Formats: sequence, structure tokens, C-alpha cells
Amino acid sequence: MLVHNWREVLKRAWSVRLMALALVFIVLEPIYTFVAATWVAKNIYIQLGMSIVTGLLAVAAIIARIFVQQKVSGDLNGKPPAEG
Repeated sequence: MLVHNWREVLKRAWSVRLMALALVFIVLEPIYTFVAATWVAKNIYIQLGMSIVTGLLAVAAIIARIFVQQKVSGDLNGKPPAEG
């Protein structure tokens, strides 16, 4: 079941923003690997860096998910939302 203000959560929640950014890095990594394999020698440090950034973004999204975000939660902090 979706939260009652799911549109607001998608727009303003930092956890969603960070996971979207992590998704960008997940998509870019194989593209970069393909381009690097065809044009230049692979650079292990760039691949390692992209993997580290992706992992850090995922961890940051988990941390952001547990913190209160006033613009998203409003007065519902600590209380279950009303049904409906």
C-alpha cells in the first residue's frame, strides 16, 4: 500500500533523490566500461570510483530515509497517517 502523500514523497524526499542519482551511476557504469573497452584502455580506478560512489549514494539514501523531512512528513511525525 502506498503512503497517502506518495506524490509529495517522490518530489521532496532525499532518499528518493539519492536513489535516483545512484541509478544514474548504475546505468552509466556499463556504458563507460563499453566505451573504455573500445576506445581506450580500461582504467580500474575509474570503475572502482564509480562503484564506490554508487555504494555511498545507496547508503546515503538509506540514512536519509530514516531521518524526518519536515516538507514531506509535516505533522505526521511519529503518528500513523489517517486512512483514506
